[in-house]
Amino acid sequence: MVRLPAPSRPIRREAAPAAAPGPAFSTWQGPAPTAGKNSTDSARLDKPRASRHSAAMSLPPFFTIGYEQVSSAAVLDTLSGAGVDLLVDVRAVAASRRAGFSKSHLAAGVSERGIGYLHLRGLGTPAEGRQAARSGHYGELRRIYDAHLATPTAQEQLDELTALVKAGRRVCVLCFERHPEHCHRQMVADLICERVGVTVEHLMAPPV
Repeated sequence: MVRLPAPSRPIRREAAPAAAPGPAFSTWQGPAPTAGKNSTDSARLDKPRASRHSAAMSLPPFFTIGYEQVSSAAVLDTLSGAGVDLLVDVRAVAASRRAGFSKSHLAAGVSERGIGYLHLRGLGTPAEGRQAARSGHYGELRRIYDAHLATPTAQEQLDELTALVKAGRRVCVLCFERHPEHCHRQMVADLICERVGVTVEHLMAPPV
């Protein structure tokens, strides 16, 4: 009797272990990202501030002057000595009984010194503010002038003055009172300083 060989058993193959699931997107294989971008963004944000500070440091001072108790010639000499190139008259009424200080005479006088003249009537003090200053009620003057500065005309002319200072002009504002703390020009100077960051110099012409 012929003996048949035993049937071969199927070979069992071990399945390869499944790979651990990975992210569905490719990952960055280079160095770990740093805060460089944020640092750059921060630098870009800080740069304008630094630039504004540098610009303010390079601008000339903002000047003020009063003509009480002084002559026209003394004022003109003082303006020339400070290198002023634009006199801004901030009187509501650009007229004076003092020789040389009415609008036309003052403009002609500074022109002879190579200085420009600009009358910003909207930055003048209202009549009640001028009365308060004459009476020595400086707190009342400040209150009245603060309210006046909120008017559209005053804001427009304050913007005009600010632009001149930012452009690098050597500007001096003029009004009557000798001492700036007794005059609204002190308040104008404070606002320009806040807006532009320039220093303020109060000029004093020698009295007659």
